[in-house]
Amino acid sequence: MVGSVEGAHRSPPHSNGSVHYSNGVEEKLDELRRLLGKSEGNLLKVVGIGAGAWGSAFAALLQDAYGHFRDKVQIRIWRRPGRSVDRSTAEHLFEVINSREDVLRRLIQRCAYLKYVEARLGDRTLYADEILRDGFCLNMIDTPLCPLKVVTNLQEAVWDADIVVNGLPSTETREMFEEISRYWKERIRVPIIISLAKGIEADLDPVPRIITPTQMISHATGVPIENILYLGGPNIASEIYNKEYANARICGANKWRKPLAKFLRQPHFIVWDNSDLVTHEVMGGLKNVYAIGAGMVAALTNESATSKSVYFAHCTSEMIFITHLLAEEPEKLAGPLLADTYVTLLKGRNAWYGQMLAKGELSLDMGDSIKGKGTIQGVSAVDAFYELLSESSLNVLHPEENKPVAPVELCPILKTLYKILIKRELPPKAILQALRDEAMYDPRERIEMGQSHALYRPSLLGQP
Repeated sequence: MVGSVEGAHRSPPHSNGSVHYSNGVEEKLDELRRLLGKSEGNLLKVVGIGAGAWGSAFAALLQDAYGHFRDKVQIRIWRRPGRSVDRSTAEHLFEVINSREDVLRRLIQRCAYLKYVEARLGDRTLYADEILRDGFCLNMIDTPLCPLKVVTNLQEAVWDADIVVNGLPSTETREMFEEISRYWKERIRVPIIISLAKGIEADLDPVPRIITPTQMISHATGVPIENILYLGGPNIASEIYNKEYANARICGANKWRKPLAKFLRQPHFIVWDNSDLVTHEVMGGLKNVYAIGAGMVAALTNESATSKSVYFAHCTSEMIFITHLLAEEPEKLAGPLLADTYVTLLKGRNAWYGQMLAKGELSLDMGDSIKGKGTIQGVSAVDAFYELLSESSLNVLHPEENKPVAPVELCPILKTLYKILIKRELPPKAILQALRDEAMYDPRERIEMGQSHALYRPSLLGQP
């Protein structure tokens, strides 16, 4: 079942109160349509798969920018049906609605307000796909979006889509795109896929190697990697949708990244393009790993700026070390790439999760899928990176002990996070003990090791 979006064709205001930026928007849409061979009356079909916070906000950004060109583009989002909204969330949602006059008016005009009154009273059950049609993401209740066209049938959503946006967690990406591939067997034109997922898998047989979400998608569907791109940047979904100035990078082959960067760019959301898919996608997974530790440090030290800066120095040196194992010439951890790491450590769901664990307000037994937040992708990434970098076949020379060691031995924060989150051998406060270990050497040495080019292991990405 597909929802609808209210409003006249090309009307100036959005239903959430924002205003269309008309300067050059239609020209950008027409340019992408031409590149994709779209004729007059043939819609450019864009679909988001997965309705977490960023996936939903991303679809809403596109809907706000292009949705009023109904004769040229169709923007939809798929999410699983049947997820109910509990009463406490329904009560909070009702408060959000009544605090925003523009949202309240929109729901009344759509004859949708009454169901939220009934849900608040416990007289009705709301569902996640139902409220998404009205512009509410279950993982981001406090940030109303524009109404979205929601599809709950996966085959209907993807079978003829020109652009597919992967908004799924990395842990669900492979399985979902294996299912999607069954609906693409008769396709003539290969779709373009933009992945927002941040995380990795580790495959240890026959040789240790890393599998990124774009690789998972390519393996599952047979879509060539040049048609699969990664988009990431220093972004918090709710802040971007509320028009906080932000930037991102779309990474991948030259064929599509430049036109897509132009298409996705908005006045408050600047998208650059970059060829280094490996570094950006791996950093997307790594930043979630170290964000959990950053949250722990912040909570355990009462937001000590000194402690957080010490942690930042050590965790970024480990990130640089790890990326130099994977790429011969990775992009430097600077500029937007560093900013992406900074904002995730500062304010993201993984940092929040680390804080709640350290404060005792969450426990590991609750799992890594948290109500109102979605999947905490850093947990599975900790496991994957640790398992991968523990392999003796990847041994490197220890800079002080002058003996071969597994790469993880030079990543004390990653080791500690693994013992806290996966093995559960240590409490969260152990992260501070790792930072204060007198045996820890200057993070500069780890950076210099990486930049010496002696670490590069092409086999980690399945290359000869």
